[in-house]
Amino acid sequence: MEAANVVVAKRTVEKDGYSALVLGLGDRSEKHTNKAGAGFYKKANVTPKETLREMRCSPEFAASAEIGQTLKLDELFQEGQLVDVQGVTRGRGFTGVMRRYHFKGYRMTHGTHEYRRHGGSIGTRMTPGRVKLGQKMPGQHGNALVSTLNQRVAKLVLEQNLVLVAGSIPGARGSLVVVRGAIKRAGGKKKAA
Repeated sequence: MEAANVVVAKRTVEKDGYSALVLGLGDRSEKHTNKAGAGFYKKANVTPKETLREMRCSPEFAASAEIGQTLKLDELFQEGQLVDVQGVTRGRGFTGVMRRYHFKGYRMTHGTHEYRRHGGSIGTRMTPGRVKLGQKMPGQHGNALVSTLNQRVAKLVLEQNLVLVAGSIPGARGSLVVVRGAIKRAGGKKKAA
């Protein structure tokens, strides 16, 4: 995945109560940037960016980064490091229970009529006389923010700003993902990317 980040703004503990870097990805034409955004980029002396993401980091790391600076991958990641990858999964629309929750379905023979892919019974009889909360039913599937934890950085291609991750990445091809150091296992640095 391509990871050419430019620092657009900073958040400091004194002013904002926490420390973070606002990173910009991809260039956007000034024609398609609104006046408020154009003023923001002009104040930072940076060309308009397609996407902005705010990443929390330590105050020391935030102080070391300058506005307009491109973050180098070898300062953020190293080969073999464990990272968490966060992205929006592919949307699948309104989906039935067999696709959404992997229900087995009903039998296909012995006179079954029109109930092959249904969910079956959804409640009890008289008590409590309602459908339980959290009952698995058809509905919106996908298009949700998902984090894949503890993936290994296979390789860094510094010339092309690429981070190669061994393992699954949530989202469609070409979609935006956030890669950060693993937080649930040792070996992950807590830096922005």
